[in-house]
Formats: sequence, structure tokens, C-alpha cells
Amino acid sequence: MAFYEIEFPLGTLDPDDVEAALAEIGAISVTLLDRGDEPVLEPRPGEVRLWSDTLVRALFAGDPDAGGRTEAPPDAQAARQIECLARRLGAELAAAARVRRVEERVWERVWMQDWRPLRFGRRLWVCPTTAAAPAAPDAVVVRLDPGLAFGTGTHPTTALCLERLDALALAGRTVIDYGCGSGILAIAALKLGARSAVCVDIDAQALLAARSNAELNGVSAALETQGTAAPLAPADCVLANILAGPLLELEPTLARACRPGADLVLSGLLAAQAPEVAAAYRANFAIVSVLDRDDWSCILARKVR
Repeated sequence: MAFYEIEFPLGTLDPDDVEAALAEIGAISVTLLDRGDEPVLEPRPGEVRLWSDTLVRALFAGDPDAGGRTEAPPDAQAARQIECLARRLGAELAAAARVRRVEERVWERVWMQDWRPLRFGRRLWVCPTTAAAPAAPDAVVVRLDPGLAFGTGTHPTTALCLERLDALALAGRTVIDYGCGSGILAIAALKLGARSAVCVDIDAQALLAARSNAELNGVSAALETQGTAAPLAPADCVLANILAGPLLELEPTLARACRPGADLVLSGLLAAQAPEVAAAYRANFAIVSVLDRDDWSCILARKVR
């Protein structure tokens, strides 16, 4: 089946109205893209921030009766859809909209072609399932492919957490990965010698991904998953790679989750936010160090009371 995209600038249009209109005319997916180079920092709770120059890109399936002709976009079908959008969203959209053919491919595998094994610290590696294992004899390998839950090690905050884990003494210790996403941090901790790990997340899809990835890495027997409402037994090491706002709100929860002397790794925050987050945890923790990378920070703290 042929696929094609319709794209146009968002301008002053309401993104919710645009998404609803595109869904009505059969869009398979809708993506909002930055047309310039403008960073969007952490939003406040309930706030949605977009770039000042945003591009809307919607994916559509072509006519299944087109007989496999994919040499050009299905112009008539796209033209009708643009006309519908213009009636609902404004006549200027018709002049700005562009249509292009999209080749049908297995996009997950295309993405993975450019993803290579990554090393964190001295011996910890994160590798796609299709890659050969590193040749280093002491390599500790976490196998992970991109999926619906966040976390493959490519973002600076995840990379900083993985490097922290590689440097910690984890043998025989218990771990909590709060806001686990793909479960990459808990799985890495188990691979590095932790006795057990609990993955915690508000998203059921993340918990499913964490369990699946634990099975892939042969550590599922030592890993548990639970939602954020369930109580936590205190652990020897607690990891929270989320955002600065939630980290501030979660200080009492994360403090209770740490045994005396436990290591606490906090990330997902901008370097400019690190002093405020560190200050919020000083009542119960000694701040051991703060590492920065690409405007992001990772705090290592130790429970003192």
C-alpha cells in the first residue's frame, strides 16, 4: 500500500483542532515538528508548549485499489483532504499544504540501522538485539530495542544515570527505578550485580515494556513492577530519571524509599534546575556530586537520616 504525508505550518491554529480535523479525514498519525532550532524546555503541569514556528505533518494510507502504483502520491485523494481541512481550519491552509509520497518500510528496523552499541562508564554497554556483543571481556551488556516506553540510553539524562550505575557498588543490593520507562536502569543495575529491582511507573505500558525487556535480558526473576500508588519497601539504591517538577514533589516519597546509607540518583533535570532540586533533598540526604552534560544534570545523593 502507498503512503503519503500532508504537511503545513501550524501558524496560529489550535493544535487540538488541527489534530481532530486530521483524524476526521483519516490521518494515521500526526506529528508536530520544529521548523527552526528552538528548544522547548520543561513545561509546567498541565501546560503544552510548542515552537513558535511549528510544522504539522500527517501520515495517510493511499487508496488500496490503486493497484500498487506508488510512483506518485494519490493526488486526487490528498486534494480532497486538503480541501476539507481548508474549509474547517482556514482557506490559507490550501496554499501552504504540501503532499509527498512515503515509501512503505519497517520503520523500527530503519531506525535501528543507525543505532550502535553504546558504552557507559567502564564496562556497561547498551546494545540493540541485532548487534554483536562488545569484545571487551568484562563487558556488561543490556540488550534493548526502541519501543513504546522511553529509555534506550541515547538521551543525556539516561546516559548520566547509566554511568552512575556503572560506578556504584551494586552487588547484592536492592534497587528501585522510579519512573522506569523501558526499565533500562533497573535492568542495568541487575546486570551489574544488584540482588533485586522494583520498576515503578504511572504508565501501564511502561511496566509492560520493563517486564518484556527484563525477560529479554534474562533478569525477569529478579525484577518486579508496580504502579505509583502501591507502597514501596525501602531499598539500597533508588533511581529517578524524570523531571525537576516531579522530583521536587516526590522528595518525601523517595526519601521514604531509601534505607539509611542508600544511594539516590536523580536525573531528568536541566543544569539550571539542579541547585533547587539538590536543596530540596538536603534535609535527608548528603549531596555527593552533580554531573552535567549538554545542559542536563544528574545528582548523586546519600541518605543520612
